Amino acid sequence: MRIATASALASLAPMAAAVKTDMTFAVLHFTRNQFLTEGPMDPVVNPGVQATHYHSIMGGSNFGINTRGDDLLDSECTTATVKNDKSNYWVPTLFFQDPADPTSFEKVPLYYMNVYYFFEPSNGTIESFPVGLKMLSGDTKTRDPPKFGGGRNLDPTKGPIQQIQWTCPRQSYDPPSYPVDSDGTMAGIQDPNDQGMGAGFPLYDCDGTYSPLRQDIHFPSCYNPEAGIDDYENNMAWPTTVDGLQTCPTGWVHTPHIFYEVYWDTPSFKDRWTPDGKTQPFVLSNGDATGYASHGDFISGWDQDTLQTIIDTCNVGTSGMENCPSIPGGVNDNKDCEIAPAIGTMVKVSQVLKTLPLGVPVTGWGKGGVSSGSGSDSSDSSSASSEAAASSTYATSAAAASSSPSQTTEASATSEATSEATAAASAPTGNAFLELSNEASSSAVETAQPVVTAAAEAASSQAGGVQMSTVWDVITVTSTTTVLPESTPVLRRRRAPLRSHGHLNRHVHRDFAGRR
Repeated sequence: MRIATASALASLAPMAAAVKTDMTFAVLHFTRNQFLTEGPMDPVVNPGVQATHYHSIMGGSNFGINTRGDDLLDSECTTATVKNDKSNYWVPTLFFQDPADPTSFEKVPLYYMNVYYFFEPSNGTIESFPVGLKMLSGDTKTRDPPKFGGGRNLDPTKGPIQQIQWTCPRQSYDPPSYPVDSDGTMAGIQDPNDQGMGAGFPLYDCDGTYSPLRQDIHFPSCYNPEAGIDDYENNMAWPTTVDGLQTCPTGWVHTPHIFYEVYWDTPSFKDRWTPDGKTQPFVLSNGDATGYASHGDFISGWDQDTLQTIIDTCNVGTSGMENCPSIPGGVNDNKDCEIAPAIGTMVKVSQVLKTLPLGVPVTGWGKGGVSSGSGSDSSDSSSASSEAAASSTYATSAAAASSSPSQTTEASATSEATSEATAAASAPTGNAFLELSNEASSSAVETAQPVVTAAAEAASSQAGGVQMSTVWDVITVTSTTTVLPESTPVLRRRRAPLRSHGHLNRHVHRDFAGRR
């Protein structure tokens, strides 16, 4: 590594900055409304091996299954608007499960994504992230409603942490986005302070101006150097508020508080479902039909001097970090930063899948699944291996999924959608990864080649101390059919005008001035 452990800890020594008594912040924008890459990669939770579900990733181009911070510093490009931010930011991908055919899934395009960097009042200094810091916020396995309810809570002294929400701006909230009497077991829960926000997916179309469905994820901001940068389960904690100042445990480092807001282009599907106040058609790539298992991952690839300068001197708010008065390294204008996934191939927009990527079954709100109760995205080797075995196919074409000779026979038309998804997930197709071109002739014969790196293969064989072997099935596709959805109105993607969302005051005044 470029930075040894000792020097990494030394770099966390307090820098020359006054104790913060005011709230400042700056929003990190991205140079394009497309992700850097997508696929079943997660170097925080599943380093060196295939992740348990599909992700969408922003940031530095050196992202991969074994990514570390010093790798990111050497990235050739980044999707961040600040050149010296080579960090990676990622979330589970959102899919549309067609109500007319519950065995059909389509990726929801990104509308745009922002990352807020909050520099809150603190009884100490706020310092740059150590290079390579890994963070996770949220629990991918839960399907239970949050204990705190539909509102947000970021202060552990005020109750259970609730850092995950969904925002759904609407022209009218009659009927409300969530059932008034919902306990969270079969529908989401309204935020008592904001009718446009809540826990879990809303049940109506988000038709607010420039604001489709938004995924909200807050991260803790107290770093424990003793745990180290890789121990994402123990290296971060939420600060408490003491006399209006954010306070970290003794010996911990107060870092920026980051907040993801990911806007998904859900209005493109508005003509393909009819809200009934009971169900909704969106599901996360981890199989979550509730929205409770939304989560985010982060690896810091910041040049520390650049981030420290922004912390100490920048308070540009929503206008963006690109407008900070001093930016070492300058502003990034590269709009073409994109990389191929380290594992598999990216699902295309308008591509119809017969299951979620990796065959992950849909669960929650009557579709099966229980909470992990772990409060984290981690899983032990046995459960991870079981999930990987059950999720063995990653076919990026609905036609391919239905044409494979080894595909399990589909359930009858009267079967539940979940039964069909489970059957598809158990199809004996090994770890084959397919990509069929839209231009491929219907008479063409293609052989799917497995995609895996030597490092991933070696890591897989030693996972959890269990000897494992990988068997690759060869799939011959004798015919293909391109399945296209009915055309939908094209939604013009553009960043919303300053403060048009009406959520800035909620961030600054409601959440961080005494109601964390």
